[in-house]
Parts: sequence; C-alpha cells; structure tokens
Amino acid sequence: MTDTTDPSRRGDLFVGVAANRRFDGPTTGGEFGILTDILAAQRATLELKCSGLGPELARRSVEPSTLSLLGIVRHLADVERRWFRRVLAGQDTPARFSSRADPDGDFDGAAPDSAIVEEAWQAWRTEVAFAERFTTEAPDLDVEGDDEWRGTVSLRWVLVHMVEEYARHNGHADLLRERIDGAIGL
Repeated sequence: MTDTTDPSRRGDLFVGVAANRRFDGPTTGGEFGILTDILAAQRATLELKCSGLGPELARRSVEPSTLSLLGIVRHLADVERRWFRRVLAGQDTPARFSSRADPDGDFDGAAPDSAIVEEAWQAWRTEVAFAERFTTEAPDLDVEGDDEWRGTVSLRWVLVHMVEEYARHNGHADLLRERIDGAIGL
C-alpha cells in the first residue's frame, strides 16, 4: 500500500512551494494590473528556469531540434522587441538575433559561450525594461500599433499574446532544464 501522507516528487524543485511567490499577484481588480502581473510572473519563471546556469543554457533538446534555454532567451528578447518597440512604439528597430535572411538565428546562434550567454541576457533585460516602461506609460490598454502579420493590434492583445508566448516557452524550459541537470520547477 502506498503512503499518500508523504508524497514525493521524481526530482528536486527549483524553489520550495512556500517560498515561491511569482503567482501571488491580484486575482481580481483591473485588467491592466492582472495582465501586467501575470506577464511579470511568466518573465520571472523564465529567469528561474535558467537560474544558476551558464554556457550549458545552449544545450539542445534533441536532434535535429535547435531548441535550447539560451535560444528561448534570445527568441523572447526578439519577441519583446518586435511587439513593444516595433509594433506598439513604431520604432524602426531590427530583431537582435534573427532576420529575414536568418529567421532561426535566435536558436541557431545560441552557442555555449559565456559572451553569447551574457549578450542574450542583457538583450532580454533591455527589451523587458523597455516593454515594462512602455506599458506603464501607456494611457490605456487600447493603445494600438500596426503589425505586418496581424494588422492593427492593441496593447491589450499584445499583453495577452506575450503571456501565451512565455507560457508556451516556459513549458519547453521545464523539459530543457530537466535534461540539463534534473531540476524541475513550478
């Protein structure tokens, strides 16, 4: 008979459940606060899943995939840049890691090199800071921008899309981190 009073996990968690406060934000109230809090929690989740790692962030999932934690960081830096700088703020700024000539440069260029890792984190943090500042300074969630793929989009739509984008890639990050060192997380 299995003892259900003392459950165990197949691996160690990144953080203890009691210490994990990423998702303790508001569950009622204004749309702006809820959306920005959930997105902040997703961003924090990415950082958590990559914490304590250096060049091993570039370890690929399984051939032929080029998916890696470092690739995800680089990809999300480009995604943040695209939606907040280019589409919503109307800035003429190219992606940092991918291009029309190299559309998978964000993943393909994720090499196990300390300088590449540092560049990726710096780019991601810069783009997140811009996005947070833009969002905070926006008069409301109805601010619009034009996107060649989606047409006219609102800040509201971009925030929801970013939550979805991070959630999907954080699921990938769970598996990638476990492959690297066996750590699992919430």
